[in-house]
Amino acid sequence: MAGGGAGVADLRGPRLLNSELAPADLKRALASKAKSLGFDCIGVTAPDATGKAGEFFRAFLDAGGHGDMDWLAANPERRMDPRVLWPGVRSIIMLGVNYGPDENPLDILEARALGAISVYAKGDDYHDVIKKRLKMLARWLASASGEDVKVFVDTAAVMEKPLAQAAGLGWQGKHTNLVSRELGSWLFLGAIYSAADLPRDEADRDHCGSCNACQEICPTAAFPAPYKLDARRCISYLTIENKGPIPHEFRKAIGNRIYGCDDCLAVCPWNKFAQAGREAKLAARTELRAPSLAELVRLDDAAFRALFTKSPVKRIGRDRFVRNVLIAIGNADDASLAMEAERLLDDASPLVRGAAVWALAQLMARERFEVLALKALNAERDESVRAEWRQISAA
Repeated sequence: MAGGGAGVADLRGPRLLNSELAPADLKRALASKAKSLGFDCIGVTAPDATGKAGEFFRAFLDAGGHGDMDWLAANPERRMDPRVLWPGVRSIIMLGVNYGPDENPLDILEARALGAISVYAKGDDYHDVIKKRLKMLARWLASASGEDVKVFVDTAAVMEKPLAQAAGLGWQGKHTNLVSRELGSWLFLGAIYSAADLPRDEADRDHCGSCNACQEICPTAAFPAPYKLDARRCISYLTIENKGPIPHEFRKAIGNRIYGCDDCLAVCPWNKFAQAGREAKLAARTELRAPSLAELVRLDDAAFRALFTKSPVKRIGRDRFVRNVLIAIGNADDASLAMEAERLLDDASPLVRGAAVWALAQLMARERFEVLALKALNAERDESVRAEWRQISAA
């Protein structure tokens, strides 16, 4: 998830010679160009094709389901109607790239001494990777059509998933993510707004049926009902967007998930058809497939930046990341990791110190913990960290 506005690109290229293509021919040529650039699916829809998605989005905001993601609530009318974002848009081209993993993301959850990083974040930042392809395709379209275009990839006020469903790329599943019959739940989405009037594709329909696997597997019960998400309970939100301490009620459920959560995506039965486009998936870095918690918790700011260069993980910063790692350490049921948490009781970041307190409470004998608590409360000046010591000691 990303904030609004930063990813808009206005593009216009030189008009191609002999490029007076009929709209249907232009669309076929566009699809061929998209495939050559590595896109796995493409569809075209109208700017007013989101149906009741705007109403649902407004209800989501009114219920506070977006948590602290204030950028979602900023100028909601721009998300609800693409024409507010750009009055000149006549066609919206939605594109998808498969990032399906070559291993089951649920397997690592049993290896509690290792950190589970969401599949999309194990490689280079998809915003950068996909935007390069989108800009190349948009320049081609601008040149071929002679019309203005704008490019979006999860960085502006665009309702990508409803638009993708309207364009026939898939449907929004009960986990609220897009599901494709060919590519499962593993799709990066991008959008090109065009002033050209292109033929529309038929919208996809819901194929979830009676399946509730994504609802049932969620560790924190983040789905109050099918097709509804309370982001405040979602592990992806808690480990990425949440800037403060992770609420106590969710810490055990987080397990060893240190950046995001793939459970609801990985369990989707439509993933069994996601072999098409495997060659287009984004490569995971070897060092991020199953990293050791003991090594990750030792990262200082420089080492963190070096390890996660070009990675979306880098955006949350070292302190929030180490906070996540410490929660995972507390869930590891490995007393040998206690010394790693104890070392961070003196960390410069109150966020890290507070998470270290909780981790120690899970791994250390009660008597030893109480001795540390008495000493720490005399020295600790940050009230949030003092509250961690007091809350755990009183439990």
